[in-house]
Amino acid sequence: MNFWTKVAGIILRNRYLVLLGIAIITGLLASQMKYMKFSYSEANLLPEDHEANLQYNQFLDIFGEEGNLVILGIKDATVFTATKFNAWNNLVKKFDSLQEVDFTLSIADVQKLKADRKNRKFVLEPLYEKDPKTAIEVQNIKKQLFEKLPFYDNLLFNKKTGTLQTAIYIKKEIINTPKRKTFVFDKLIPIIKEFEKENDVNVRVSGMPYIRTLNAQNIQNEIALFVGGALGITAIIFFFFFRSFRATFITLLVVMTGVIWAFGFIGWFGYEITVLSALIPPLIIVIGVPNAVFLINKYQQEIKKHGQQAKALQRVISKVGNATLMTNITTASGFATFVFVKSNLLREFGILASVNIISIFILALLIIPILYSFMPLPKKKHLNHLETKWIENVVNWMEKMVKNQRITIYFATVFVIVLSIIGVYQIKVSGSLIEDMPKSTEFYKDIKFFENEFGGIMPLEILIDTKKEKGVMNLSTLKKMEKINEAIETFPELSKPISVTNLVKYSKQAYYKGNPKYYQLPTSQEQSYIFAYTKNSNSEAGMLKNFVDSTGRYARITTFMKDIGTEKMDVIQERLKAVIAKEFPSEKYDVSLTGKALVFIKGTNYLIKNLVISLSLAIILIAIFMAWMFRSPQMIFISLIPNMLPLLITAGLMGFLGVPIKPSTILVFSIAFGISVDDTIHFLAKYRQELITNKWKIKPSVYAALRETGVSMFYTSIVLFFGFLTFTLSNFGGTIALGGLVSITLLLAMVSNLLLLPSLLLTFEKKIANKKSFKEPSLKIFPIEDEKEDKS
Repeated sequence: MNFWTKVAGIILRNRYLVLLGIAIITGLLASQMKYMKFSYSEANLLPEDHEANLQYNQFLDIFGEEGNLVILGIKDATVFTATKFNAWNNLVKKFDSLQEVDFTLSIADVQKLKADRKNRKFVLEPLYEKDPKTAIEVQNIKKQLFEKLPFYDNLLFNKKTGTLQTAIYIKKEIINTPKRKTFVFDKLIPIIKEFEKENDVNVRVSGMPYIRTLNAQNIQNEIALFVGGALGITAIIFFFFFRSFRATFITLLVVMTGVIWAFGFIGWFGYEITVLSALIPPLIIVIGVPNAVFLINKYQQEIKKHGQQAKALQRVISKVGNATLMTNITTASGFATFVFVKSNLLREFGILASVNIISIFILALLIIPILYSFMPLPKKKHLNHLETKWIENVVNWMEKMVKNQRITIYFATVFVIVLSIIGVYQIKVSGSLIEDMPKSTEFYKDIKFFENEFGGIMPLEILIDTKKEKGVMNLSTLKKMEKINEAIETFPELSKPISVTNLVKYSKQAYYKGNPKYYQLPTSQEQSYIFAYTKNSNSEAGMLKNFVDSTGRYARITTFMKDIGTEKMDVIQERLKAVIAKEFPSEKYDVSLTGKALVFIKGTNYLIKNLVISLSLAIILIAIFMAWMFRSPQMIFISLIPNMLPLLITAGLMGFLGVPIKPSTILVFSIAFGISVDDTIHFLAKYRQELITNKWKIKPSVYAALRETGVSMFYTSIVLFFGFLTFTLSNFGGTIALGGLVSITLLLAMVSNLLLLPSLLLTFEKKIANKKSFKEPSLKIFPIEDEKEDKS
């Protein structure tokens, strides 16, 4: 009696205890679901000790959270009527009174900087004293703002289009907490909707806190969509194949239990739900159903053969259970390679996926045989699918192709490889923070609005360390910073920068009685008396703290980026670094480019490099498994080729279709490889059993393996194809691409394993078909008794 026969006996003899144990574990994991929490910040793809993270954290330590700005925009000529102009400013005052808001900046808050000659200091005066009552008064305010205050250009208004912008700074302590979500949904959005209705205008809203909140809500909404979609589609397909409500119900029970376990593990491990971990529950459904297909198919074949339930259930566990364990281990291994990537986001995804894949296998192996043991034997109508004519025709066609058209298969393979390589060279890399966001939503359209009007909403920061206290306010340093500002303004992808130099230029303008032509840095002669006014002023202190730290050692230059890809950003970085290297010698200054968007772009490049390593590890793991299983170098080559080919074709398709490499699409390869190699293992395991049965005769063994595994492989591949296709229901571009590409890859893998794999076995038959390739203990991996009659 081998190991798996003993396992089958233990499971079936203790079925009540096993079911009780599953119920207790499910209850315990369900209780952990209350600890699930959604991510309130962008995914950090870089390890904590990466240089880009260290620079960004240094910036946060000095200037605090940079992603606390919500911006409101309005492009409507009627806003310059007295009623709507005052209503707009009152809207901002309403936000300013909220406890979640630190401060606001709008036209109503504009202060004119003036030189007080008597006291030799600068003072601030409001742009206007009373709310305007006529259109003429509004136009006068507009004229002053647009023509005489360049400091506020592109900060509060766009002079060319007349668009107004208001800044709402949320308190930094609530930015990465659930309070941010409450503020956005319960206060910000309702107040804006009410204002739009009362004044018949369209208010645009953006800024990273707002985008993050709506994006997180979309992820939350889509979990239910994915789980429901995956359950619905797989159930329909499963019923179509098996024509059995009983089999469909048992399968749904298994995968729904698996989903509860998946959510439970997320809560138990204390992980946040991100755009990646949200894919785990539907992924478990899609991977769990093929397990059920193999187990139920085997059970029904055994019942059809001899009609003995106990014997059939024992063989389901002892034969298919073992093969299914191997396939699930290889799939879990593919995901587990993410553990070796230093990114916390991917490490968590890899741990969750691999743990849940093994869990869903255990659930299927225990629940399916036990539930069937309580039920009567399947009726004849439930076994008719085993002789379905169209399935038989598909298998016959595959056998015919392998027998007579191997040269055609090889030529087609070579042609596809060449074409795919051409496509691979056309692949581009994208590191955009917002590219995958739902294009049809209002908040995405608002992002594009602010890009067109004000140059972007994603902050790019330049941190300047002068290495000495009060070093920022040296005129030489300010002139160097102005050179960087001028370089930034040459890029259409970046907004006008804002820094301490803007404030110094405003000071000079104020000194010369507010004349806009003096909005420039002071000369060395002007420096002493303009800065003397500055030292005597408290007026500028509040404005200065946004650009310079309290010691005067550190300064920041802030600009905003449009939604640009990695390539453009690399060009911008190189040009800015060249200016920085020229103006700021490293022995006197430390200057770094940072900001959440830049960290994300660098994270994408880091991710690509690490996922290539991850995929390579997965391939090596599978190769080692094949070497242990078959003891033949040729078999390693033959088993990997049919699984590498679909990955190459998918990469080629990405190039031709313009789908870029990004954090979401790079996962396609590791996921698809881990799953597609399952078919190879099922086929080769059956092929080896047939070799022994047929006394090492290659051809009959290959054809028998093809006929007997072809049906199950076809079923599972169709289920996987449509299961992953449910991800295309998403609003996120990356999730749509992930679902579509994995679906295509798995379909190609099925064709490759059912046509190319048997063709290679027949071509290299003399080199691989010998008993030395199947030495013990590899023979014991799969039970072989009575396999001459089995159909698994």
